[in-house]
Amino acid sequence: MPNAEPELLLDGLLFPEGPRWHEERLWFSDMHAHEVVAVDLAGNRETIVEVPNQPSGLGWLPDGRMLVVSMTDRKLLRLDPEGLVEVASLGDLASFHCNDMVVDSHGRAYVGNFGSDIYESQERQDANLVMVTPVGEARIVASGLMFPNGTVVTPDGGTLIVAESMGRRLTAFDVQDDGSLSNRRVWAELDVPPDGICLDAENCPWVAAPGNPGPFVRVAQGGEVQDRITLEHRGGFACALGGPERRTLFLLEAFASNPARIRDRSNGQIRKVEVAAPGAGWP
Repeated sequence: MPNAEPELLLDGLLFPEGPRWHEERLWFSDMHAHEVVAVDLAGNRETIVEVPNQPSGLGWLPDGRMLVVSMTDRKLLRLDPEGLVEVASLGDLASFHCNDMVVDSHGRAYVGNFGSDIYESQERQDANLVMVTPVGEARIVASGLMFPNGTVVTPDGGTLIVAESMGRRLTAFDVQDDGSLSNRRVWAELDVPPDGICLDAENCPWVAAPGNPGPFVRVAQGGEVQDRITLEHRGGFACALGGPERRTLFLLEAFASNPARIRDRSNGQIRKVEVAAPGAGWP
């Protein structure tokens, strides 16, 4: 178990998602506030950019420019000095809102999507995982996924693991030289619906689980739970390992994800706790 009780880092959020440790700060999307935010370990926050169609997954190109998923118009954007520019339109490849993303060491972005409108109880549909190159070429690299959500790439760049929220499992692929995915297999079956994930140096993902409340669990390959952080009220929606030695686990929590149920900025918060195994790989 973590060495201490989680402590509050930042509150007053509508719905925090997509956390990434970058340049000594935690960057994340406050999705329903339409903004990307960075916060340091003392809780000092800065709004980086506003994204009108809801930001989600974040990542960085090798040259340091930030990529951000624009959800409801299904686009991948890049933050240039003059502002946001479109890298790729994913409307023909994603069947509903785009969501989480991982960007690997080559600058290739792997973007998931809902598959269908979960807020309106639409019939569930399988979804694709889309890969976008740094120059904006987009193509489907995996299909038939049940709500592909949080995604990580192992330190050697050879394996991609994606959380299938509606499938209650983590699914792994081999990453080919051109970014294609092969050798699909179940990495772990879970007893919770996985949302955001992050990977540690012992090859164990931390998994955020929505619920009322929902936990954060650390799982080994095969699904054995190694650690669990139980929440009293909110659900867990995303997590990241960062801090000076990547041993700080950031917990992104909220009462609700459906915008129709979010009343004010008391909905979301971020807490942090020190853990034994440091972060590894991407993001």
